[in-house]
Formats: sequence, C-alpha cells, structure tokens
Amino acid sequence: MRKIGAVKWRRDYYYKKAKKEGYRSRASYKLKQINDRFHIIREDDNVLDLGCAPGGWLQVARELTRGKVIGVDLQEVEAINGVVTIKEDITSEKCIKEIKKYAENFDVVLSDAAPNLSGNWSYDHARSIELAFSALKIARELLKPGGRIVIKVFQGDLFENFIKEIRKSFRRVWLHSPKASRKRSAEIYVIGKGFRELKGMR
Repeated sequence: MRKIGAVKWRRDYYYKKAKKEGYRSRASYKLKQINDRFHIIREDDNVLDLGCAPGGWLQVARELTRGKVIGVDLQEVEAINGVVTIKEDITSEKCIKEIKKYAENFDVVLSDAAPNLSGNWSYDHARSIELAFSALKIARELLKPGGRIVIKVFQGDLFENFIKEIRKSFRRVWLHSPKASRKRSAEIYVIGKGFRELKGMR
C-alpha cells in the first residue's frame, strides 16, 4: 500500500470507529490517547474544553470524570447529558466571566480549537497561535494550582515563543502527536502539568 493510502486508511479507521462507538468526532480518540499516556483527566476533576464543537472531547471528558464538564465554542453544540456548553468566543474578554457563572476554577483546561483554514499557511499558523494564547490566558485565570492543560497548536515560526510562555506556567511540558492525528498534519498537542501561578501573570 502506498503511503497516501495508509493515511487515508487511518482517517477512515478513526472516522468509522467514532461512528460505531457513538462519538461526535474522530478527535475523541486523540484525547483518549493523550489521556492514556499522560493521565490528564482524573475521576473528580472539573474540566473546561475550549473550542469544543462538535463535542467529541466533551464526551470523553464526561466519561473520565465525575466533576463538572464545561465546553465553550462559537457554534451551538448539541446537548450532552451532564455537560454545560457556552456559546462564546474564547478570544473575547467576557469569556472568562461567562465561564465563572458555572464554575470558579478547574483542574484541567483543554483546547482543540483551530482556525478556519484559509490556505495561507502563515496566516493560519498565526491564527492557531492566537487561539492557543487565548486558551492559555483562560487557563491562567481559572486553573487550580497543580492543574493540567492540553492545547492544540499548528507548528511554525511562532511556535517556540508559545512554548516559552507555557513553560512559565507549568512545571512539566510535553509535545505530543497522538496516533489519531493525521500523519501529515502540522498540528501538535502541548501538554502541561503542575500549574503554578506566577506573580503578575494574570
């Protein structure tokens, strides 16, 4: 089988698996694989998912914890039992205020947010970094000490600066590409553990 055929097979495999197992997105398996390796979500955690539509990561988070699960997205998200969803822009100044109506702090902040791709890679990368920084800003405001984060980022020339910022706030940081990611994708997941609130950071 040619390489491109293998990529197509993988895409079809996770798509079909999601349909069969009742998940809204093949991305559900990315979070499952990340959690299997890094133990991000624990059974009593409050979890915040930024850029949550269509809800695949919310489904997985709901399975993994008995705590609160809250999702935020610009799009309407079909209801999931035991999950609160908020229609809001994660780059908006009022986003944190809206989230605090439901929970004051979280053990885990997730972000699988990605920009609508324009075909201009420099622009798309910059938008990805902007979303990642928005997720980090929210995490710095709402994470409990020792909390954990998972943020998707497109790799590019702005990537290293984002990693430097992550390292300021987390004691341990990993870069990871789960099996469920498409092989040729430029996306990578930044995982942080041991949140520490630095003076003047918020």
